[in-house]
Amino acid sequence: LVGMNGSIDWFCYPHFDSPSLFCAILDDAKGGRFKIAPVPDGVKSKQYYWPDTNVLVTRFHTPAGVGRVIDFMPVGFRTSDCIRDGLIRRVQAIRKSMTFRLECRPAFNYGRDTHTLTITKDGARFQSPSLTLRLGSTIPLTQDDNGIVTEFTLQEGEEVDFCLQEIESSHTHAPSSCPETQAEDLFKHTVDYWRRWLSRCTYTGRWREMVYRSALVLKLLTFQPTGAIVASPTCSLPEEIGGVRNWDYRYTWIRDAAFTLYGLLRIGFTEEASAFMHWLEARCHELNPDGSLQLMYGIDGRHQLTEETLDHLEGYRGSQPVRVGNGAYNQLQLDIYGELMDSVYLYNKYGTPISYDLWKHLRRMINWVCDNWHRTDEGIWEVRGGQQHFVYSKLMCWVAVDRGLRLAEKRSFPADRERWLKTRDAIYEEIMAKGWDSKRQAFVQRYGSASLDAANLVMPLVFFVSPTDPRMLKTLDAINRTPEDGGLVSNGLVYRYNLTESHDGLDGEEGTFNLCTFWLVEAMTRAGQGDRNRLDEARLVFEQMLGYANHLGLFAEETGHHGEALGNFPQAFTHLALISAAFNLDRALGK
Repeated sequence: LVGMNGSIDWFCYPHFDSPSLFCAILDDAKGGRFKIAPVPDGVKSKQYYWPDTNVLVTRFHTPAGVGRVIDFMPVGFRTSDCIRDGLIRRVQAIRKSMTFRLECRPAFNYGRDTHTLTITKDGARFQSPSLTLRLGSTIPLTQDDNGIVTEFTLQEGEEVDFCLQEIESSHTHAPSSCPETQAEDLFKHTVDYWRRWLSRCTYTGRWREMVYRSALVLKLLTFQPTGAIVASPTCSLPEEIGGVRNWDYRYTWIRDAAFTLYGLLRIGFTEEASAFMHWLEARCHELNPDGSLQLMYGIDGRHQLTEETLDHLEGYRGSQPVRVGNGAYNQLQLDIYGELMDSVYLYNKYGTPISYDLWKHLRRMINWVCDNWHRTDEGIWEVRGGQQHFVYSKLMCWVAVDRGLRLAEKRSFPADRERWLKTRDAIYEEIMAKGWDSKRQAFVQRYGSASLDAANLVMPLVFFVSPTDPRMLKTLDAINRTPEDGGLVSNGLVYRYNLTESHDGLDGEEGTFNLCTFWLVEAMTRAGQGDRNRLDEARLVFEQMLGYANHLGLFAEETGHHGEALGNFPQAFTHLALISAAFNLDRALGK
């Protein structure tokens, strides 16, 4: 994460879930940063992406001149003598002159590890017990304690380049500078890569710019070696400033699978969908002995995601605890089977037909669902207040069995059809009997409760009910009321559920959930097939929601009462839901 002030305040390296190298966003004093900014500090700045790329430009305006810092991680080639899997920062004077100050203070392993610093003829070397980095520079660097602080002045047209990368600890004399000509070559290759990649996007609708940016975000959140997509690249950015709802999202949730595959396939990125499908298939080959599946995994497929708190860090704006790892990994969340089966069904339909070997694992898993769908669980929202009979969990168990039946029929796979049919019908009837509250006139969050849940907006999206079914329309209307009137919508933004009615085992509050707002758009879009007013309202809510993105078009997990971003950032789920909502709203509106 690069601030408007030119400071990299969050950087985990070399992988998404590696310990942080810079985490000033979680502790300004101890977290470490890599800042390049004009002298004096606090000048006017703007940020934008180089068109159709993930190359970030931070431009500074001072009375003395105009300068910019261009940040990118090189892609588009296999190897380079200069840098591989590293970060390049190009500093340029655009008009007149500008004096910059570079401050590079790594804080290895979330600020827990010490390190040594060695100044070299072409940069510097930082060495910790677990990681050795070199900072290549085209100007001399100056040591300041265990960091680098250097000031330099550029005249119009001049440039300085820095590159940060991992090296083997034994490579004490490895060249570390990145000459300007090589930096320019890497820049051109990277820009060309992103533009070629984006040209594969098939979306040509009304919101192309936002869909393009969402696609580029999702590509950035992809772990290339396995195809896994992290929920977010950050951890412990709070859902409430000063609150305790601070989680580590640098992992891959099975739940995200259906939304990921649908979003990628719908806009033409079949290679990425295929890579993610292969990651999912590998997880299906690792079913538990009873046929069940873990709800989330490390990007490399590992199972253990032990949660710990980092008490030495003060947290974002004092929001503690700071958590790494995620204790929800061993929760029971029955909905994941529906999302997984829906993703497999979609991939078989729009991508590549699945194999018989995969089907055997899926059949075993569906049989597990038939045996266990009636159990209580922690649900989609991963509550820590005890298991319940969540309606959304039952809904997605229905989806799991339904998609299994559809796949078996479409591909003539062997299956326990009679048992699956009975189970699917039993789940359906139970949801209609126990998940519907006749007094509230809505589908509710859990059996025996009258509380609403925005997750039920997914019902027509997975074809459980028609979008114009009277029960669905009444649920839509109930959710679409203000919280003061018993609903979940505030100024077009949607809360997951009412915290005062549905205690989830945690203190504090949270913002509106961006994913749920896009679900509302989709539900209204589909309900608008025979009601133009609902369709117009869907478009208005969607357009308003786009206004809550930051200056770069990026969304966090939640939006606060004052329009501020809350939760981890950027959030894959939000951008996937944006793509899906844009695609379906475009289709409903026509040309």
